[in-house]
Amino acid sequence: MARPLRIGHLSTFYHTAILLMAREDLAEHLGEEPQWELFGTGPAIVKAMEEGKLDLGYVGLPPAIVGIARGADILCVAGGHEEGTVMVGRADLEGHPEREYLGDVLVQLRGKAIGVPGRGSIHDVILADALEHYGLREDVTVKNVPWADFLVDALARDDIQAAFGTPALAAAVMVFARGKVLYPPSLIWPENPSYGILARGEFLASEPERVESFLRLHEEATDFLRTQVDLAARTIAGHVGVVDENFIMETLAISPRYCTQLTEGYMACTARFVSAMKRLGYIDREPSLEEIFDTSLIRRIHGEGEHYSEGLITQRGEL
Repeated sequence: MARPLRIGHLSTFYHTAILLMAREDLAEHLGEEPQWELFGTGPAIVKAMEEGKLDLGYVGLPPAIVGIARGADILCVAGGHEEGTVMVGRADLEGHPEREYLGDVLVQLRGKAIGVPGRGSIHDVILADALEHYGLREDVTVKNVPWADFLVDALARDDIQAAFGTPALAAAVMVFARGKVLYPPSLIWPENPSYGILARGEFLASEPERVESFLRLHEEATDFLRTQVDLAARTIAGHVGVVDENFIMETLAISPRYCTQLTEGYMACTARFVSAMKRLGYIDREPSLEEIFDTSLIRRIHGEGEHYSEGLITQRGEL
């Protein structure tokens, strides 16, 4: 009997991991129940995959790029979400549209601190690129945290005055830290690859049918999230147990770009990350898109077209 799939995931509840963990029939599709392991950041998942401890992982593309650049045998085999980085901060700071450009918002943080998940995460790279572009790298303190959930408390305590992170962070900051969105995800690196599914190359080569079985479930869960978002939110809330479905609905609506396809835009933005990460010192070489992606399975499963641009639908109509 084959051993269970070992899957690394984050606490980000709009990833399909939560919906799949809530299912009771996974063993029927995958042979037996997978082993899910929770991590604090994407770079930690990539490290575990490099060490052969995981078969699959839910990760933003920059951590994957770091691993691949240093020789990790991993590939992105499916998409999941785009535009998953948002800037949040204290309520007394001016955000968009009061200040039209990201640089106009960031300049308020001179002499202050911005929190962000671990170095090499997608949010960390986007922040570093923005600070360099606007000449603020020496003027703003960047505080990396091992768990993205720590950012809400840090902002509430005024240890940081702003943060870069997920739509879930934005919703939590507004509810629990009396903060607000300073710059929306739709304007920060459009089409950026918020998360995808990584596969260990050796596992993909030896057991492609098992990877395909998982990706079909990932496709089903993504479609459920997009087209029945109210029911999906109820399912997620029931599994997570610490937030209600209204909070989850608000989070999902902050950046409603969900799909599994690896589109040209998704991959082109990944190439842009590669160049930026080399310039910023995250990597020593620029891996090619062929080293980063294997599109063969998801293009067979998903078919033509994409859904990122379609938004979310409830039982009552468009959200």
